Amino acid sequence: MTAKVDHEERRRQIAEALLRIADTEGLQAASMRAVATEAGVSLRLVQYYFTTKEGLLLDALARLGAQLQARMERWIGEERAPREVVTAILSCILPTDAESRRITRTYAAYYALVLNDPAVLEKQAAQPPVVLEGFLAKQLRTAQGAGRIDARRDVGAAAAGLLAMVNGLGSSVLGGQRSGEEALAILTYHLDELFRVS
Repeated sequence: MTAKVDHEERRRQIAEALLRIADTEGLQAASMRAVATEAGVSLRLVQYYFTTKEGLLLDALARLGAQLQARMERWIGEERAPREVVTAILSCILPTDAESRRITRTYAAYYALVLNDPAVLEKQAAQPPVVLEGFLAKQLRTAQGAGRIDARRDVGAAAAGLLAMVNGLGSSVLGGQRSGEEALAILTYHLDELFRVS
């Protein structure tokens, strides 16, 4: 009697092998053969589940996005006030622990891939930041409506700026220019400025 194969579990095993390689060596090292070795399966099996490397890259990127989403949900918890939600989301993106460092490094590997070949993953790689930026802008708009942010502030631009700043701070933490605590302090400073009503 042959054991029933859990196809979704097999796909997850292979995609997560690619994410581990992306985290430690970059996506340039993630050949189908290297992924097979990392996953402990045959190259044929990788090719069975993912007929192209692009398909594997996209599947793994979606899984990485789901991991970040789950982290955000844990950090938000029961918070409902816009300032706390914005703070939780932006803080959890900063590489201040092992999980966030892994996620940040892996996203950086995808960014490097897109920079080297803009046609690859262009549409898919652009979507998650746009969705997140829109969510942040909505939270800031709610705070503005409640009088917590100056009515003259452009909250769309503020959301974009905060997200760009956190991405830059994350790079500086990974590059050893500042600690995670220093990055969090910079984020808090800018949030204090934004949520100060004249």
